[in-house]
Formats: sequence, structure tokens, C-alpha cells
Amino acid sequence: MCGITGYIGYREAYPIIINGLKRLEYRGYDSAGIILYDGKEMKMSKTKGKVANLEKKIEKNITKTGTIGFGHTRWATHGVPNDVNSHPHYSESENLAIIHNGIIENYDTIKKELISRGYTFKSDTDTEVLINLIEEVKKQENVKLGKAVQIALNQVVGAYAIVVFDKTHPNELVVAKLGSPIAIGIGKDNKEFFIASDASPFIEYTKNAIYLEDEEVAVIKVGKSVKVRKIKDDSIVDSKVLQLQLNLDQIEKGGYDHFMLKEIYEQPKAIIDTYRGRLLANEGIIRMAGVDDNIQRFLNADRIIIVACGTSWHAGLVAEYLFEDIARIPVEVEYGSEFRYRNPIITNKDIVISISQSGETADTLAAVKMAREKGAFVFGVCNVVGSSIARETDAGAYTHAGPEIGVASTKAFTTQITVLSLIALKLGLAKGNLSKSAYQNYLHQMELIPNKVEALLNINDKVKHIASIYKDAKNFLYLGRGFNFPVALEGALKLKEISYIHAEGYPAAEMKHGPIALIDENMPIVVIATKKGHYEKVVSNIQEIKARKGKIIAVVTEGDTTVKEIADHTIEIPETEEAFTPLLTTIPLQLLSYHIAVMLEKNVDQPRNLAKSVTVE
Repeated sequence: MCGITGYIGYREAYPIIINGLKRLEYRGYDSAGIILYDGKEMKMSKTKGKVANLEKKIEKNITKTGTIGFGHTRWATHGVPNDVNSHPHYSESENLAIIHNGIIENYDTIKKELISRGYTFKSDTDTEVLINLIEEVKKQENVKLGKAVQIALNQVVGAYAIVVFDKTHPNELVVAKLGSPIAIGIGKDNKEFFIASDASPFIEYTKNAIYLEDEEVAVIKVGKSVKVRKIKDDSIVDSKVLQLQLNLDQIEKGGYDHFMLKEIYEQPKAIIDTYRGRLLANEGIIRMAGVDDNIQRFLNADRIIIVACGTSWHAGLVAEYLFEDIARIPVEVEYGSEFRYRNPIITNKDIVISISQSGETADTLAAVKMAREKGAFVFGVCNVVGSSIARETDAGAYTHAGPEIGVASTKAFTTQITVLSLIALKLGLAKGNLSKSAYQNYLHQMELIPNKVEALLNINDKVKHIASIYKDAKNFLYLGRGFNFPVALEGALKLKEISYIHAEGYPAAEMKHGPIALIDENMPIVVIATKKGHYEKVVSNIQEIKARKGKIIAVVTEGDTTVKEIADHTIEIPETEEAFTPLLTTIPLQLLSYHIAVMLEKNVDQPRNLAKSVTVE
């Protein structure tokens, strides 16, 4: 959840760290802090609030010199967001300092033991407990920092990505990982190193990086190669240096007011990038190595289990319709957080598909590990190359959506659906459930989707006008059927996430089983009523809403006249195959939530209490 970044080398560390924190602020923005080492002393500044607050405080409190340092932007777990609980944290002696992303679950037991040994604590955090444990181990065992970190981490339960510094040996940083992501950027000739939760803070300095695996600790010294060891048994790890594909312009706003709006408008290109090299419509081919190399596992599977969280779970629900309709394979869609705790029945005849934008979602990652232990074949769908889920799964497919900085996912949803559609079509043909002509038609229709999304974005001003009418509503209801029921859930989630307006998504037919009691003249109801997919039934639902004076915002197919006569507002989408309508119907709902949030003066990219990558339970 939290963002961590650090530097050791020959440059001034402060500008690198502070800019890195700004790029990582999507991971947490309850508080922020920084430590710099000037050759003699550590200088710390931290504060409740955003990185901008930290910059102001630093100007007043500390000098910004030093070629070693690290910083942290926090999503609070243990301890309320305030100055004291902000990271970094010193040890009791103030010789050691730490930043931490994750949760130490047995911190209370360790804390009581340390108190009995004379340690005192300034904060309520589990992180201060960890740094004091490391100090106690270093003192009792008389070992170097790297070894002390290793011994201490063998005593903790939980998740962590940490950076630790010892001012009595100020030529190194120690980094370790379990569950939470961490990358080490490697400068030319090992003269400098960069540390961050993802590669965005150092992309302009180096394209070479090591991603630590779980239960690994690295000692970083200038002029030497990074030494990586296993935490449990101290064995040496031969870490691979990866070449990063990320570009600096991908993580800038590019003239848009918000990252979310930029990412909404990036969707046509993102969808093309997702199917580029995979969808060869003129040749009648879908080429996906992760599926091709394991096609018999898919074809012989008793069922597919999809595990995901949040927006990715909604994409999984769309996939359930896709796989069952096109490939005729039974599908179950599970929340990662529930799946891992309910003792699920999994066999080696199951395919488990895990979906995660970041590839680091803690609950989904835990579900992946459980499924593999039980013998299932696990296929990952994620966006971030080299992420934990990409490494833990048996095979997979990247969405190639590019960085998504806005906390509310947009292009992640449409690119996940694109990948899942390609898999469903490939399996449908292989199983003989799709005729060659139907298959070919799907391929050509998919190829047209980016242009249709591009055209659909021209409704922005119309959606903005609708947003101005309903921005002060206290509740919204979103209704859809079939392939567009998950889109209703996703539309409601987007509105809740960034505008803080209560919203619920329902299957349209379920409205009569409770939600209809809420409908009155003050209730806006967003109804997805495309021509393909239970159209007449949805029209009947709209009539029922209208009879109770509800305000109807309808998403319809171009040329629709029936719903237009009933609804208060209609938004038209281009016609396509029913299976692909979610790629279009979601666009106006993204724009609606965006404009309402802007009009309410909410922080669109960094909504309260949320973080982009949920790396703790």
C-alpha cells in the first residue's frame, strides 16, 4: 500500500527521493517522510498529509544535502495518520532508521518483549517495533546490519518491503521483501542505486533493475554488485537484472487535469496495445503463448476459477459470461480475500485465473499460492511486468495497458476484459463451440473496438452536463443485465471511490427484490439498456422506475428510440457484439463519476482512504 523510495550514490539524494515520492503517492497519502544522511548525521522530516506538506516542512526544518537517503508515503495500518506515526522511524539509539510497506502481524508480542528489555516507543506503529527488534538483534548477536535484518525477519510474521540504514556504517542500505513489492535500480558501473516500490521513481536514471523475490534480503554498497540472500537459510541468490520498458512520458499527466481523465482517454490505444501481436484478424488467428503452450490444460479443465479484487473482480465477472457463453467452460468468480479463507475445493483439473492490475494484490497473490499448492494450473492476468503474480503463476498474459496512476482503475478494466475475451474466443474455437465464421466475425468486431471507444469519448461534454444535474444526489442506483451487470457494479464502484456518493449496482431484474423501495424523484438510476442482451426486459424495468418517478440515465445503442422516449437522459454507444459491449458501456460511466467528483472538488486521483496497490490484507 505505502510507497517507498531511496537512493545511495554520488548525486544529491533529496530531489530524487522527493520526486520519487510524488510518483508513488498513488500508493498512499496519509503522511510522508524522508531521511537524508549528510556524511555525519541523519536528518529526518515527516508529517501528516501529502508529499506537498512534507516539502513545505523540509524547507523550514532541515538542509537538503546528502547522497544517501530514503522516503516514504504512507497508507495507514497501525496507528492513526499523524506526524509521529509517519515513516521513517528511528531505533531506540537513533543509529538505525527504517521505512516499511506492509504489516507485522506479531508486532504486539515482540513489542512487549522489547519493552521488558528497556525499549521505549514513540509511535503506535508496527514498523518502530521492527527497527528496534533489528537493533536488539544487532546488539545481542554482534553482527552487521544485513545479518541483523535477516535474523530479525525470521522472527516476524506478516508482510514487508523495508529499507534500513545504520549511521555507524553509512556506506550501505539493506533492503528486504516478503509480500510487498520492491525494485532496485542499478546505475552505471554500480556507482549509484535506486530503491522503490515500483520503477517509476528512477526511470529517468536507469533502465536496469532487480526485483526482489519473497524472503530475500539485499545489501547495497556503492561500487559493488548487489548481494542478495535468502532470509531463511542465508543461501546466495543469483538475481536477474531486468531491462525496464517504462518511459517517463507514460507517468506524466500529458496536459490533462488528472491522471484518471488521461487514462480514460488512453483506452483506445491501451486496447490496441493489449491485442497487438495477439489478434491477427485477417489471418483468423489469436496468438497467446501462455494459452497456446498450455492449451490441453485449458481444454481438459473441469472448471475455471477466477480470483480477483475490486475492479479486477468485475472484469472477472465479465469473463464468467465470456467463458461460459463462448467456450462453454463452467466458471466461478471469487474474491481473493474470501477464497483463501474458506477452505475451497481445488483440484488439478481446475484452472485458476488471477487478475490484478498491479500484480501485487495481497489477497489475490495469496490465493495464487494456495491454488498452486493444491495442484491447480494458475494463469495470471496483470499489467506490471515482473510483478509478484507474474512470477508466481504457471503462465499468463500481460495487459500492456501502461502505467495506471489514478487510484480508480479505468484502462485496467477494459484491457483486462480484452485479454479475457481473446482467451475465451481462442478456447471457444478450440473446443468446437464457435463456428469458423462466428469466430472470424468476433475477431473483426474486436479489432473495431478501439475506434468505437475513440468515437465514444466525444460524448464527454454531454456526460459532463448530466453530471452537473446530479452531482448533489446522495444515492445512485446502477442497473444492468447479462454482460453488463458487472459494468453496473463497476460504474457504482467508480462513483463511490472518487465522489464519495453512495451507489449500488444490481442486476436489473433484482430491482424488484428490494432496491425499488429506494426509488423516488430524488434517485438517479443509471440503466445499461443496449439493444443486444435482454433489451425488452430492461425496457420493462425502466418503465417500473419511471412509474415511481425515478430519474433515468440510460446507456443505449445508437439509433435507439424506445428508451429515449422514456429516459430523462440517454447516452448512445456504437453497436457491437453483445460480448464486447462492456468495453463500450463502461466509458460513459467512468466519465460520469469523474465529472461528478471534479464538480464536488474531490481529489480524483487520490481519493480518501484508498491506495492503488493493496499489498496488505
